[in-house]
Amino acid sequence: MNPLRRSADRSPSLRGQLTLWFGALALACVLGVGLYLGRIATQDLARFSGELLHTTARSATDLLATNLRERALEVDLLRQSILMTQGDLGSEDIRTALDLRKATHNEYAWIGATSAEGRVTQATGGILVGEKVDHREWFRAARSRLFVGDVHEAVLLAKKLPNKHLDQPLRFIDFAAPIIDSSGQLRGVIGAHAHWYWVTETVEAVVVDRTAGQQIEVLIADKAGNVLYPFRLAGQQQLPAGSNPARRYERLRWADGEQYLSSTVGMPAVAGNELGWRIVVRQPLDVALAPARTLRQQLAVLGIAAALLCGFVAYQLAARFSRPLELLARAARTIERREGEPRYPEGTYTQEVTQLNRSFQSMTASLLERERELSRLNASLENQVEERTQALHRANQELENLAVRDPLTGLYNRRRFDETLRHYVAQCSATGQRFALMIVDADHFKRVNDTHGHQTGDAVLRHLAGVITGCVRASDFVARFGGEEFVVLLPEPRDREEGRLVAEKIRLAVGKVQFPGVGLLTVSIGLAFCHGGGEPLTTILERADKALYRAKQEGRDRVCVAAADE
Repeated sequence: MNPLRRSADRSPSLRGQLTLWFGALALACVLGVGLYLGRIATQDLARFSGELLHTTARSATDLLATNLRERALEVDLLRQSILMTQGDLGSEDIRTALDLRKATHNEYAWIGATSAEGRVTQATGGILVGEKVDHREWFRAARSRLFVGDVHEAVLLAKKLPNKHLDQPLRFIDFAAPIIDSSGQLRGVIGAHAHWYWVTETVEAVVVDRTAGQQIEVLIADKAGNVLYPFRLAGQQQLPAGSNPARRYERLRWADGEQYLSSTVGMPAVAGNELGWRIVVRQPLDVALAPARTLRQQLAVLGIAAALLCGFVAYQLAARFSRPLELLARAARTIERREGEPRYPEGTYTQEVTQLNRSFQSMTASLLERERELSRLNASLENQVEERTQALHRANQELENLAVRDPLTGLYNRRRFDETLRHYVAQCSATGQRFALMIVDADHFKRVNDTHGHQTGDAVLRHLAGVITGCVRASDFVARFGGEEFVVLLPEPRDREEGRLVAEKIRLAVGKVQFPGVGLLTVSIGLAFCHGGGEPLTTILERADKALYRAKQEGRDRVCVAAADE
């Protein structure tokens, strides 16, 4: 046999070469990409897990800080109540109020009031009444300021209260504030002990909701780094020495020898009190990165499978279709990338390849034409949708304004005022949040209409609305009540005097303004404050209206405030 022929016979076939090269290339590519993706996935997973831990720790810290501030605010508001500042601190009314507050908020273990000398005058359940607490930190600190104390055990109180968690002692945090009478003298101190498990359940709730089943654990540490929670670690473990709270998350080795992905967030000050707590959320590093290891294994198996499949396909198709199909593929890529005119196979091929070539060219021309037509239609439809969307948006805005705005003055209308007042009354009843309501009425306005006409009267009302709006804060609510009457809602005035000053400001501002076609004009104002305690919605309106009527009776151009007992 010819040596050249034998050499040609021994040469690898196209099918064999394509099979070998495609298989090896597929395996190399998938394994290379797999290793690269595995490394990227590990980094991204660590970053994702760390950010999840940091977000969880931040959320838990913010929620806990918010709850602590709310409890501190409750104690601060309670000590400012008339019952505390003017009543008998040893009365049954005080005990009833304290019992009601404790029953409403089950996080409190004990709430009590003391005399200025530090003797408990009244408390929830009568516990510790008559006891001296002048040596307690919360009493000494709260004589001059609002105090929020660190976690501690209360041995005397613990003996008198049931323990919900039998595996650990009762621990509490303190809230306390001074009780000051109207002359500025210290009458006593109001103090409250909140359960420590309320604090721990607050942070645990955030972690459980976000990270259930991921072996993620939350810890609370004090300013020295000693673990306060969970109790099994309290007094036995500290935060790792290399911990840096400035980082969003870290890889740290803890005292048990295990590496954890950890995030530490410091607790902000609560009512001016620096507790120094740190919320730590951690997860075993092996658990955090377990999905990345699984991904690398799957990518390795996928690479082998892809290599075998590519080799088999290449072996079957190379001999019959490689050249014409390559040309058709290049033509398709040219069309896809829009790189100019495609180049189709030329010459004589099998009947099937020739038919495929012709069909492909015909299909390409048809698709390109349809693409151009669809582009024109899409552009037209997008313009129509945009125009109709804008028209609908404008119509919705106009309908919304018509529903809640007075067409003459542009202020909120009676309907919106009724909704807002109902909300304020409900909030006052539920939380004790105070507000003031004033009714502003233009004096002798009928004379304006009769003398100058209704068009001038309308101009006066618009001008009057602008004057009232300019005298109040952005957070206050102003509406036209009807006719020449306007209403103003003042949320959370510091006291009755602040509400009266705002009303006087409006009255004086109106009296200085020259109204178009009329000249000077005065207003009478009736002012009432929300009492709370389930007061019906109509009551505060009636009280403000009576105060307005009294202002009219006393000569107009004045402010009358409804008495507290009206």
